[in-house]
Amino acid sequence: MQGNLFYGSGVALVTPFRKNRVDYESLEKLIDWQIEAGTDALIVLGTTGEPCTISPSERSAIIECAVACCAGRIPLYVGTGSNCTRTAIEQSIEAQHLGADGLLVVTPYYNKASHRGLIEHYNAIADSVQVPIIVYNVPGRTGLNLPPEVMLELAKHPLLCGFKEAGTNPAQTMRLFELLGEGIAIYSGNDDQVLPMMAMGARGVISVAANVAPEQVHAMAMGWLRGETGACRRLQFELLPLIRALFSEVSPIPVKAALAMMGRIEDALRPPLVPLDDVRRDALRRELERLGLIAGEE
Repeated sequence: MQGNLFYGSGVALVTPFRKNRVDYESLEKLIDWQIEAGTDALIVLGTTGEPCTISPSERSAIIECAVACCAGRIPLYVGTGSNCTRTAIEQSIEAQHLGADGLLVVTPYYNKASHRGLIEHYNAIADSVQVPIIVYNVPGRTGLNLPPEVMLELAKHPLLCGFKEAGTNPAQTMRLFELLGEGIAIYSGNDDQVLPMMAMGARGVISVAANVAPEQVHAMAMGWLRGETGACRRLQFELLPLIRALFSEVSPIPVKAALAMMGRIEDALRPPLVPLDDVRRDALRRELERLGLIAGEE
């Protein structure tokens, strides 16, 4: 089943809003732009897509829009994680029914499930669908860490064949690669750690920064895969100041501000998220200008 997973740069796409409604016209334009820029996979309704404030009817419409717009040009993954196993199963079945190529399923948040609970949770979801699942570990968001030993157990299921690691423990990341080796497809979940994770064997990145710099993030990931390690290293360090600016506040607040500066969406979020403050906004603008992503002010 690993062959169904991607190599390179997958963008964790924002959900654009206009007047507190999903802006489907802008969503379609974002998807077309990402594909034209070389992005290798599209992820909707992940953390960056603000799924916690998306209604069930909006979820369905967003997936349908993305499926129609991708039209098989690149793989489409849908975030279907929940801290309720039943809800995660329902959302996963719906995403598959609507045409998703795969699922991104974050660990249950707030509940703090045991290792046994995590194994039963993910196996129940995987048993309900027929598309590959990328397991998503982001303890800074969920308050729960999924250790490599648990992922080793999960990888026994043929559909639990990908892992997005967004932790901050290098020793745990090394242990993940040590235990799983070629057993699953591993992706960096942190834009500032693409280079070291690909050096360990990652297939690429599921990226926030690719929302605003899709060509550069694609080139960075594919550079390593093509053996152009120097180019990958150069791009990683070139992008680091932008990455820091994009995570100067909780995501997706800065990335939506950046896309608005680029004229691609409105700078609109749903409460409790609020727009970026002026100090961080100015710093972000400077980084976009430095990389030529927006024109400098005269």
